[in-house]
Amino acid sequence: MGTDDFASRLLAWHAQHGRHDLPWQRSPGAYRVWVSEIMLQQTQVATVIPYYEKFMQRFPDVLALAESGQDEVLHYWTGLGYYARARNLHRAAQIIRDEHGGRFPEEFAAVAALPGIGRSTAGAILALAHHQRHAILDGNVKRVLARYHAVAGWPGKPAVARELWARAEQHTPEKAVATYTQAIMDLGATVCTRSRPACDRCPLRTGCRARAAGAQADYPGKKPAKALPVRRTHLLLFVQDGRVLLRRRPPAGLWGGLWSFPEAAAVTDIAAIAQSHGLAAQRTETWPQQRHTFSHFHLDYTPLRITVRAAAVREAPDECWYDLRQPPALGLPAPVKSLLGKL
Repeated sequence: MGTDDFASRLLAWHAQHGRHDLPWQRSPGAYRVWVSEIMLQQTQVATVIPYYEKFMQRFPDVLALAESGQDEVLHYWTGLGYYARARNLHRAAQIIRDEHGGRFPEEFAAVAALPGIGRSTAGAILALAHHQRHAILDGNVKRVLARYHAVAGWPGKPAVARELWARAEQHTPEKAVATYTQAIMDLGATVCTRSRPACDRCPLRTGCRARAAGAQADYPGKKPAKALPVRRTHLLLFVQDGRVLLRRRPPAGLWGGLWSFPEAAAVTDIAAIAQSHGLAAQRTETWPQQRHTFSHFHLDYTPLRITVRAAAVREAPDECWYDLRQPPALGLPAPVKSLLGKL
């Protein structure tokens, strides 16, 4: 199968079997496509759709996003995870407002220079929204190309990535590039899946070297396994009169910019932390330890529900008393949101 045949078979398959009614495919302007591409990084379509629709209702254009506060943006992102994506999206919207007159740029270099947008995402936005010819290489495309060409090795290795990019450039057509871009992503998501690929339904099965060798599971190569370290902490749920103390985390690092509970390395630190806020603990209840896994480590946390009294509720900078009866719109990590629900 030649280069043109690869694309033509994929386009013919997509016409019958591809996804044509995703929310961002309706009026697919650059802003709508951009938001969808950022949400779809490391997150599946079925999960993204309800978040995307709510996000677009609140932030219908780039200026609405740029003019909003980070807390509100993170609030609408709560539950999607990988929150640096939301912070970068917000910052990029402000750059578009300040440096591009509020219009999403159409030049590849300008798009790729925005926070949170790399080569593949920039190419996808410009291909889908403006029909510019740019190759893409997201996770689904890597899998299709690695199997079709039997490209051995983990795509995170520079040499493997270079070969996959070369194959992506080779197969990207001059015409119908928006449809082709959606088609190859759809094929990876719905047919050439990570486990149990439906090779009998694949338009590229003729010529696929992995299928010919019965070695689909070997491509793409796996990331070298590494044991994740474990971090431990206590989350302090200071509760007073239907409110609980939250603290905004630093802008970078774990849960950057989100609101969480004060933490203590040891139970013996609780009294000092309470005292620093003018609080006196009346009763402490230890909840079962839980684990939240990040890409680089496990976080084991023990929630401590601490009923406190205070002459006056004080707030330090970057702290607030979260009203459980009338919750404010704040960006919350999933474990914190879950614990607030239990309170």
